Amino acid sequence: MTNDIELIRDVEAIQIPSGDTVHLPVGTKVIITQSLGGSYTVATEQGLARISAKNADALGLDKATGAQNEQTGERLTGPELEAAIWKQLKSVFDPEIPVNIVDLGLVYDCVVEPEDGQAVVKMKMTLTAPGCGMGPTIAADAQGKIMSVPGVDDARVEIVWEPMWHQDMISEAGRMQLGMV
Repeated sequence: MTNDIELIRDVEAIQIPSGDTVHLPVGTKVIITQSLGGSYTVATEQGLARISAKNADALGLDKATGAQNEQTGERLTGPELEAAIWKQLKSVFDPEIPVNIVDLGLVYDCVVEPEDGQAVVKMKMTLTAPGCGMGPTIAADAQGKIMSVPGVDDARVEIVWEPMWHQDMISEAGRMQLGMV
């Protein structure tokens, strides 16, 4: 995508696939390999890392690029709340696959349940492989995106392994993005 960018400030990133937080110092040369869901996957001399949209300025990019994922306004309820949650989930990506987790078929269940007067989102998701080191990072990203929806008081994301994920779970849109049709 983009050739040799030098970071203009220090930035925290998520190492791929381990999910560990790493420090990338100012002047580090990176190449943006993917820009999806408000984050940037970059290649460094140490391997791949993911930089969040809030740190886009470290790449010399406008932070407003990531602002499209932030929601403002009054509290949503009912079908509007559910639609906003699913819209946010479509902005969550496995950094190694250019398809969102909904179209990949990784989200098995996502419901809003009232709990002590609060709207609590309970989501079950899986990963493409049990050994995926990015699982906790993807789940945390999903939780953060859900929590950004006005009207959500809490979000709990659980990674499950039953049923086991397989390629037939990918949506038609996801298949088209992956060139499988």
